[in-house]
Amino acid sequence: MSTVINPIAAFAKVRAEADKIRLTAINGISDKIVSDIFANAEQIAGQTILTKHSNKTDFNSKIDDILTSRWLGYPIMVILLGIIFWLTITGANIPSKMIANILFAFQDQLTKWFQMAGAPEWLHGILVLGLYRTLAWVVSVMLPPMAIFFPLFTLLEDLGYLPRVAFNLDHLFKKSKACGKQCLTMCMGFGCNAAGIVSCRIIDSPRERLIAILTNNFVPCNGRFPTLIAISTIFISGSIASSMQTALNSVVITGLVMIGIAVTFLASRFLSQTLLKGEASSLVLELPPYRKPQFGAVIYRSIIDRTIFVLRRAIVMAAPAGAITWVLGNVYIGNLSIIGHLAYWLNPLAQAIGLDGFILLAFILGLPANEIVLPVLIMSYLSTGYLLDFDNVGELQKLLISYGWTWLTAVNTMLFSLLHWPCSTTLLTIFKETGNKKWTFIAFAMPTLIAFIVCFVITQFARIFGLV
Repeated sequence: MSTVINPIAAFAKVRAEADKIRLTAINGISDKIVSDIFANAEQIAGQTILTKHSNKTDFNSKIDDILTSRWLGYPIMVILLGIIFWLTITGANIPSKMIANILFAFQDQLTKWFQMAGAPEWLHGILVLGLYRTLAWVVSVMLPPMAIFFPLFTLLEDLGYLPRVAFNLDHLFKKSKACGKQCLTMCMGFGCNAAGIVSCRIIDSPRERLIAILTNNFVPCNGRFPTLIAISTIFISGSIASSMQTALNSVVITGLVMIGIAVTFLASRFLSQTLLKGEASSLVLELPPYRKPQFGAVIYRSIIDRTIFVLRRAIVMAAPAGAITWVLGNVYIGNLSIIGHLAYWLNPLAQAIGLDGFILLAFILGLPANEIVLPVLIMSYLSTGYLLDFDNVGELQKLLISYGWTWLTAVNTMLFSLLHWPCSTTLLTIFKETGNKKWTFIAFAMPTLIAFIVCFVITQFARIFGLV
């Protein structure tokens, strides 16, 4: 058998092999050239760039390894938050009483002046017992906690710790399709939600800034602390030694804050999938080195820029509310004041969420300032016609229990206080920041709906399983 060789096919095969060898050689040369370029670049960089590892950098790195640790970062944040609440609650007690004594002593002087001038009772009631007394309550309750809380948080900001908190929580906000900087706005919301709304300006994305504005209310401001602390003291820590009550109250408040933060994540996720669809922007966050705080700047920013700013807005909103509350408590239709009639009308709805009509009405009348919710409730129960508070918790406990309060009432009141609508100062700030009535209404409606749903579910669960 003879084999016939096709010269054209043989030539093509030889040429293909030659091309393959040539390309391999070229690629090898190319790889060699690229390797040489990088090697030369590394050599030049090594000769011209000086790397110096200072003890300060090592110290920052070691601290960051702890504060931003996956296992230690969160517990440290919670513990610091609890310590701040403890310092705020403990430190505010004495100055709050001192301011209240001074302001209410001046109320007595105002009463004497009105009597000397022969002013009618209704005018004295509206201006002194209504307007002035409400202002006195708001100032004495708000000023001391804010004067302690804001400097503490500003101090952490100046030390460089708050950016670490934002770093720790960034991935949780990313899962909610929100911005990690929202954590910083939440920190300001602890002092006052209006201040938290203003601080949302640091968020660059308009969508994420709006999410932060709409969900900032779930962080309890210091205006809600008096109600939360009083109820916690009566129904949770009242049975233990008085020396431990403040610590236990701090734990309870911290736990409520954790619930508020969880609701913030859920609400942010809901908004990012419905009304404000979009993807989370990447957070480029510089972790500044730890530094010695400038105490002068801390005091100025916390007292002038934050405390006085928030207090002024609260006073403007609370003043007319005090006058209106006095009128509602002193104008009678039949045997009941207007407050009594409104509470009776609200009672069926309030009972469904584990409250009563007087409690729900106190929250409604407390719209201008959360600080007056508890005094309005006491005034409504006692039918005194003006804002009133007790000298000790024991008297308040007897009053609440006499009106049918149980552990379920206490739990629902604390949760409703945590989750319900923003105060009028915060709503006004939201409108000014967004310039939109629709978003202001959503900022009111969303937490209101959530508060009603949470309290309704807890109440029905407790009643079905016979827990009350």
